[in-house]
Amino acid sequence: MPTASEVKGLYKAFLREGKKFSNYNVREFVQRKAKVDFRSHAAETDKAIVSKLWTQAKLDLEVARRQAVVYSLYGSKQKSVMDIPMVKVLQKQTEDAPYTTA
Repeated sequence: MPTASEVKGLYKAFLREGKKFSNYNVREFVQRKAKVDFRSHAAETDKAIVSKLWTQAKLDLEVARRQAVVYSLYGSKQKSVMDIPMVKVLQKQTEDAPYTTA
């Protein structure tokens, strides 16, 4: 049965892997899924179930790692609108706005 620090480490590893995805939707999905899954099983005390969940989480982390590599090789390099800071969007709008005299 994993210790609390091991579980916390696995949780943080999931969040770190999620940050490696260039696609906003995939990145947010991986991080959200990790948060929901870990929080939903936080109160689990049955050793057999905890062991099963631990094994499954480690397998899921390996899948996320492989997918991060695949996305880095073949994914789009173009940023999503969600990745662009709002300041840049507003600056671009003011640059493109026609000048008017009142």
